Amino acid sequence: MILQRIFALLLLAVCAALAVMAWPYQAAFSYEPVGPRAYPLLMLGLMGLALLYLVVRPTPIARKDDEPELDRATLTKIGLCIALLLVFASTFESLGFILSSILIGVPMARLYGGRWLHSVVIVVAMSLFLYWLFDRVMDVPLPLGLLDVLEN
Repeated sequence: MILQRIFALLLLAVCAALAVMAWPYQAAFSYEPVGPRAYPLLMLGLMGLALLYLVVRPTPIARKDDEPELDRATLTKIGLCIALLLVFASTFESLGFILSSILIGVPMARLYGGRWLHSVVIVVAMSLFLYWLFDRVMDVPLPLGLLDVLEN
């Protein structure tokens, strides 16, 4: 129980530090009425409230039998997920949204038990659909990267 509270306190401190970093952010242009800093501050605020609840709740959260054990295999999966997300962040602009999503999506699907064919088909379809959704429907420009030659 004490480890859960310490972990929640550490994450609460990280949320507070990120909120302090996000507070002065001003974009050169904004097409939203509230500006670009509202979303991260809202998410950090909600995370902070949830973590505060975890710190002061009266009883610990008990692990159920059907939940995975926090063993070496689980920690390895978590580490690989973090590494894949770092690869996504580092290749997002150079490769573009579609290619970087495929690059990390297929290994991520395989990591959690997806078959090769299903993983490739679903990840490619999702990458293309999400690019179309953000670019055409929500009018949020995403980088094309190496596929920039396909743009009109």
